[in-house]
Amino acid sequence: MPEIRIHREHTLGLAKARRIARAWAEEVESRFDMECSMVEGETSDTLEFRRSGVNGSLIVAPDHFELNARLGFLLGAFSKTIESEIEKNLDALLAKSAPAKKAKKKP
Repeated sequence: MPEIRIHREHTLGLAKARRIARAWAEEVESRFDMECSMVEGETSDTLEFRRSGVNGSLIVAPDHFELNARLGFLLGAFSKTIESEIEKNLDALLAKSAPAKKAKKKP
């Protein structure tokens, strides 16, 4: 089975990271008919996702996300495209939540 592994560092803390993970789960549930469930812990959470041909988990930590997915035989041929789409979606959610940079004052 082909596997996808994606790691993203962040400085959001656990509460904001949870919000991003929930937003990501809502998106994949609606766009790709995934079933998602979140198991919250004291120091990190695990978001599990599955549908026919795909199953995996997203570890939600105060300083990083770690996604691991296993693709079935039929979807394995599209693993690079699927990985790219997941990266794009996760990066977009992280970019929305990044603190705004302060404009530098001109002398």
